[in-house]
Amino acid sequence: MEISLKDQVAVITGASSGIGAGVAKSLASAGATVVVNYPFEGSMEQANSVLKEIIDAGGKGIIYQCDVSKEDQVVKMFQDIVSELGTVDILINNAGIQKDAKFTEMTIDQWNAVMGVNLTGQFLCAREAIKEFLRRGIDPSRSVACGKIIHISSVHEIIPWAGHANYASSKGAIRMLMQTLAQEYGADKIRVNSICPGAIQTPINTNAWNTDNALNSLLTLIPYNRIGQPEDIGNLAAFLASDLSDYITGSSIFIDGGMTTFESFSTGG
Repeated sequence: MEISLKDQVAVITGASSGIGAGVAKSLASAGATVVVNYPFEGSMEQANSVLKEIIDAGGKGIIYQCDVSKEDQVVKMFQDIVSELGTVDILINNAGIQKDAKFTEMTIDQWNAVMGVNLTGQFLCAREAIKEFLRRGIDPSRSVACGKIIHISSVHEIIPWAGHANYASSKGAIRMLMQTLAQEYGADKIRVNSICPGAIQTPINTNAWNTDNALNSLLTLIPYNRIGQPEDIGNLAAFLASDLSDYITGSSIFIDGGMTTFESFSTGG
């Protein structure tokens, strides 16, 4: 059983590193032409490095700078991609940031920055993607679905996280955004799902795994006893973007080594 995304165009936001880079590589290896989105000039080198790895492996893609929290930039990104690549078949809503603080010390700027990228960015990209899906309609030579959106959420859409109220709130809201879109556009054959990673070894959470003590402490929360890798998320994203998962929509799929089974209760709590 082969996962094929041949002749499809996939936009992956926040793809210059971490989970986004892993997803871009997996989708490219399945045949998609990938758009490696990056937010700022300072991350262009990383984006080019991801694209080079994809091309060296026989894949296809481009890079595109866009701050997904900015409406004008998102609208232009989708217009430019459609103009250059013809359409968009798949959106991976991955871009996300953390601005951590104790709740009583959290500033409005920290709150707004996280909501702007993590939630508003996913709204804006999903809106523009759905507009393009509906404009193009179903093309059976590409996919049995009209379009596919995969939101990258987190285990923290259901697990509270002290000191990260803005991040956890944004992820909880993504769940309802995803389900609402799946409900609203299911009849149009647009599939919308969320991937909810647990601990994944990426730059955003370096402090959680870059020492033996930190890693061992983290592993006490993970029954499967290993930290996840970006390719774990990429493999699932490729499946969800493919026709093999055509009856899956409106679902949050947790990929966390069992973190949401609450390992701390394995000995009775």
